[in-house]
Amino acid sequence: MSVDSAPHPVPGGPQASPVLDVVVPVFNEEADLAPSVHRLHTHLTEQFPYQFRITIADNASTDATPRIAAELAAQLPGVTALTMAQKGRGRALHAAWTASDAQVLAYCDVDLSTDLAALLPLVAPLISGHSDLAIGTRLGRGSRVVRGAKRELISRAYNLLLHGALATRFSDAQCGFKAIRADVAQRLLPLVEDTGWFFDTELLVLAERSGLRIHEVPVDWVDDPDSRVDIVATALADLRGVVRLGRALATGRLPVQELRGQLGRGALSGPEVAGVPRGLPGQLVRFAAIGVVSTLAYLVLYALLRDPLGAFGANLVALVVTAVANTAANRRLTFGVRSGAGATHQLQGLIVFGLGLVLTTAALAALAHWAPGASHTTELIVLVAANGAATILRFVAFRSWIFRSRRPATPTVEEIRT
Repeated sequence: MSVDSAPHPVPGGPQASPVLDVVVPVFNEEADLAPSVHRLHTHLTEQFPYQFRITIADNASTDATPRIAAELAAQLPGVTALTMAQKGRGRALHAAWTASDAQVLAYCDVDLSTDLAALLPLVAPLISGHSDLAIGTRLGRGSRVVRGAKRELISRAYNLLLHGALATRFSDAQCGFKAIRADVAQRLLPLVEDTGWFFDTELLVLAERSGLRIHEVPVDWVDDPDSRVDIVATALADLRGVVRLGRALATGRLPVQELRGQLGRGALSGPEVAGVPRGLPGQLVRFAAIGVVSTLAYLVLYALLRDPLGAFGANLVALVVTAVANTAANRRLTFGVRSGAGATHQLQGLIVFGLGLVLTTAALAALAHWAPGASHTTELIVLVAANGAATILRFVAFRSWIFRSRRPATPTVEEIRT
């Protein structure tokens, strides 16, 4: 992405397309709008090295906000006002970003709770082409936040819910300080349905599932005590959004695979290692880590069940429990399978589990025959060795049969461009 623009607007002269368009969505903000926009305009004029625009996106205010927005647009170079007939922060952002001709699109809340010193670090990776989206995070290392315990708890609980329900990896979905490259926004915005507060989350989940790079900037953030957001209503709307989005992803209604092929960042084309299939080293590391955890869980279960169930019964139960968990973890973490055929994979995993059961049962039988008075510690050592052999068989079966890729590899960025 190249940047070719004059540093700042020239009053009375021809106006080139800006590099950055910062949208400030507002609803009944007659008290805060003017001082906040003046502060934002001053900061950009003094600190931002490229041409910019500030777009005040009013979404159906009923007070003096539209009039103040129009006055600011007339007074300050590079400030424009957009009035929406319907309420909704997401609707206002969608309209403003869709109409903008800037290369990078951003937004910030009108209360400017986020320190503006983070604005240039937020958009710089997008201007350079390093990243596709950028978010301010109040939950990342290095962030400094001043807010009440209630809002802190709600924010953390919401992001934990996203991590569990939608398998997200970004740290803070709700911080009102985000940016996106215009070419990426052009592809993603038509797929975002929410017009309210869930707009941010839906856009981020869609971007992440499409293989886009999301840059996170730790921010200094001070809560606005005068915030009029209805927390209960917003939380319920967000929960409905999570359910709707999860259903759309599960049913394949969203074309994330198509977007991943067109926009996503492909695998690095580093030097190949002779005789080692692509992806094998990373899979081995993840498989080994999951295997260690599974083995420890197996040994704990076996030790707990050894006396009430006996050696063979404890071995059977411990293997079944850990085999199901092991298959699920390897399915998602080692081989990157996130949708479809989960029950089939578990059935195939149980077949592989049968091989492990045969090996460990045979090892216990051999031990009972050759050393009938062996201690529990000796039993555990023999089982670890038998599990080691079963683990090798399990990896081979996972890679060559159960989770074998049947789709062509996602093309790299260079392949897509050519």
